[in-house]
Amino acid sequence: MTPLPWSLLPDSAEEGPVGELEIGGCSTLDLAAQFGTPLFVYDEAHLRTRARQARELFGDGAVYAAKAFLCKAMAGLAHEEGLRIDVATGGEMFVALATGVPGDRLVMHGNNKSVEELAEAAQAGVGRLVVDSFDELDRVQELHQQRGHVFDVLLRVTPGVEAHTHHYIATGQDDTKFGFTLSTGAATAAVSRARSIRGIRLRGIHLHIGSQVFLVDSFAAALGVVASFVKTHDLEELSMGGGLGVAYVEGETAPSMVDWARMLTTAAADAGISAALSVEPGRAIVAQAAITLYTVGTIKEIPGVRTYVAVDGGMSDNPRPVLYGSGYETFLPRAVRATRPRAVRLVGKHCESGDVLVMKGMVPDDLGVGDLIATPVTGAYGHSMGSNYNKVGRPAVVFVKDGVPRLVVRRETYEDLVRNDL
Repeated sequence: MTPLPWSLLPDSAEEGPVGELEIGGCSTLDLAAQFGTPLFVYDEAHLRTRARQARELFGDGAVYAAKAFLCKAMAGLAHEEGLRIDVATGGEMFVALATGVPGDRLVMHGNNKSVEELAEAAQAGVGRLVVDSFDELDRVQELHQQRGHVFDVLLRVTPGVEAHTHHYIATGQDDTKFGFTLSTGAATAAVSRARSIRGIRLRGIHLHIGSQVFLVDSFAAALGVVASFVKTHDLEELSMGGGLGVAYVEGETAPSMVDWARMLTTAAADAGISAALSVEPGRAIVAQAAITLYTVGTIKEIPGVRTYVAVDGGMSDNPRPVLYGSGYETFLPRAVRATRPRAVRLVGKHCESGDVLVMKGMVPDDLGVGDLIATPVTGAYGHSMGSNYNKVGRPAVVFVKDGVPRLVVRRETYEDLVRNDL
């Protein structure tokens, strides 16, 4: 029966004169009318505030995890706010470079980088290369022999810490495709191997225990596990990766970046680590900054069972509920503070029974066909994980600030769907 928790909305969210939601001084009703739906609406001031906070807390150790949300506008914003950018593929690197981000401000990740991607990283002069395997060490050595390039390297280490999160996004346990396992001695062997390669300046190690982690103690545990390793090998940098969780639904709470920074700083000091700390927040910067607007097309009531509300998007613009069982809230932008007594299942337009956006959403009783309906906290891993399933075009993305909307990613057209066909 309760209204949408206001804390789930972007920083600039306000109630308009007729009860509608405004973000960045723009009416969401007007945005939908101007740009169509589905539509990602990002609060630019929110993005900048979180980016600045990360920079203030971690200095040059603040690295934006581009996989959470990347387009040219976002890469430019992160760079303008002083963040380095973590890219995990040649494609992400290309977008950042196309925006004008200097190569030395990039941290290149990936558990299976191709020879071509490594060559592109060398050409771009990436600031840090995170090496993930012995095979990659061999490829870096071969590249040096061919081109003479020397990378500044972090070795990805698997600490054996299991974060309490979905198993698909847990990455710190020993049984993972990522990195050099600490407990087996692979990490120690990797340090020796890296230091024997002329194409490598070994700077330190990188670890990442998973995504959507709510317990900051998990990060402290991981730091404690690698502390002696860092000191034994006299490493100057320690990247703790990302993974800080955010609240998505009513009743959920998450640690802040301030909590994260305080915990890491204290844990490092207690462990006697003098290495420079870095982190890679992504979700924590962008998730709450956005909402997704949809238009209701069909309402199907099954007496005694449930009510289905179908919208003009679905798993193609937010696959997280299908992949991870992720929860979201629902609300009507025309009445953002209205009570929500009616339970519905919000579904998409795809040919899958699993095409569910919200398993149990709450809405006002007067929801009708043609209404706008929205899901908050959709700024991370919606746009970036989207697809063209059923040949549905990807939605547009709008940044809003000071009453002015800025289209940063246009809506895909039917012509876009056949652009690569021969």
